[in-house]
Amino acid sequence: MKPKAWIVIAFLAVAGVIAFATLRKPRTAEPAKAAEVPAGGAATPAGAKAAPVEITFVYGTEKKDWVEAAVAGFRQQHPEITVTLVARGSLEAAQQILDGGLKPTLFSPADTMVMNLLASDWATKYNRPLFGQGDDAAQPLLLTPLVFVVWEDRAKVLVDAGGGSLSWKKIHQAVMSPKGWPAVGGKPQWGFVKLGHTDPTKSNSGLQALLLMSLEFWGKNTLEIGDVLDEKYQAFIREIERGVTKFEPSTGTFMTDMVRFGPSKYDIAVVYESLAVSQIENAQGRWGNLRIYYPTPTMWSDHPAAVLDAPWVTPAQRTAGKALLDHLRSKEVQATALSFGFRPADPSVPIKTADAQNPFTRLATYGVALELPPVAPPPDGPVVRNLLMMWSRVVQVK
Repeated sequence: MKPKAWIVIAFLAVAGVIAFATLRKPRTAEPAKAAEVPAGGAATPAGAKAAPVEITFVYGTEKKDWVEAAVAGFRQQHPEITVTLVARGSLEAAQQILDGGLKPTLFSPADTMVMNLLASDWATKYNRPLFGQGDDAAQPLLLTPLVFVVWEDRAKVLVDAGGGSLSWKKIHQAVMSPKGWPAVGGKPQWGFVKLGHTDPTKSNSGLQALLLMSLEFWGKNTLEIGDVLDEKYQAFIREIERGVTKFEPSTGTFMTDMVRFGPSKYDIAVVYESLAVSQIENAQGRWGNLRIYYPTPTMWSDHPAAVLDAPWVTPAQRTAGKALLDHLRSKEVQATALSFGFRPADPSVPIKTADAQNPFTRLATYGVALELPPVAPPPDGPVVRNLLMMWSRVVQVK
């Protein structure tokens, strides 16, 4: 064999040995890519779905239609969160939470007065707060003031007798007189003055009505425990409540009856503006005209909402509950409040709009106003508790 051939064979043999050694050498594994970790959370594999969670939202019945529409949109955006809605009277729900019959993730009564009452009772019973502070404190969802709804001919008599305004003291004078409507310049055929408001121990609007008549008696916008112990004040409350034929548990019940039966059942009703807005057009022409009047002071139903700082609320439920609150307070959802007769709680969302169906401009002829009289602040829980006790002691519930 020629020397050149031996050289080629030797070269190929060495190359083969090198290749074989390379194939036999273990390959060094590449470092694993770190899993992405959301801020404040555990590592979640890329593309993994959020863990499902169930929450319960207990809210005042007054905003049922708005809540159901808003939560329907939230469910589409967050299919991983199951929301159970429980519509309940505000005072009833607060008592059931206190007693352990209801264990919601979130609570939204009709107003801060009920929230204060529950927070106070909870702290007394369990020696711990029920709601958080700062960003976790209760914040309003919707706004609606308390109003008088009165048949226009009756309202004119009361306004003229009251020096240009509709007042609790003038209603008191008309109600307590054995002469009925003629005592304040009304027609004899109108009979006795018939006032309508709900039971303050069962319904938030009735509690607000009780507070506002108390404030007008004392001529101030805050109430103290000592005020409700005064005998002359208690006589005023007892006498004005003589005009209420039945203390209904629901505001909607007697408002519907007012429209259906006219002044034969109610001359004056004390209701939420949102309810009046939804019903007032149905009343026109049936028994005359029905109008809205704003008491001075009035009071907000501000529909506060918060995640409960309760033992049964898990961290995952707390996160989901906050996501629902963020949705309900978004500008898009707040703007829908107008079509349900509420004022948005977000001050950046306008009440007056160019929409022809906006009730706050469309119903101005019936007394709906954009500018309101002074609004009384909600009293503390102990004041509310004593106010309710006073009413139960001096007023015979019918």
